[in-house]
Amino acid sequence: MEIWINPACSKCRSAVSLLDAEGAEYTVRRYLEDVPSPGEIRAVLGRLGLEPWDITRTQEADAKELGLKDWPRAADARERWITALAEHPKLIQRPIITAEDGTAVVGRTDEAVRDALEREA
Repeated sequence: MEIWINPACSKCRSAVSLLDAEGAEYTVRRYLEDVPSPGEIRAVLGRLGLEPWDITRTQEADAKELGLKDWPRAADARERWITALAEHPKLIQRPIITAEDGTAVVGRTDEAVRDALEREA
């Protein structure tokens, strides 16, 4: 299991605390320092079953600068969104937990983190 975190994020710290409390084995990826490639973002999206706009933090300053609210949310714009996430990792929703079963969750709630833990069992 891997968890993509921003240590400054309270949701990330909460998810890590819950994983620790449950004795989970996981790897931390500080995605602002170890930025995911477009290919890694595509892979995580596949595991999540989501589109790039579904995991984009549209209220961030970078999102407003890019005008993301006006970008089309359609298949032909998918690569543009993925490129934006790779070039501006602050825009990636967090934390993202990838499970050994090949799935992933956005662990913003304790329930979502527990869901990821159940996928490990």
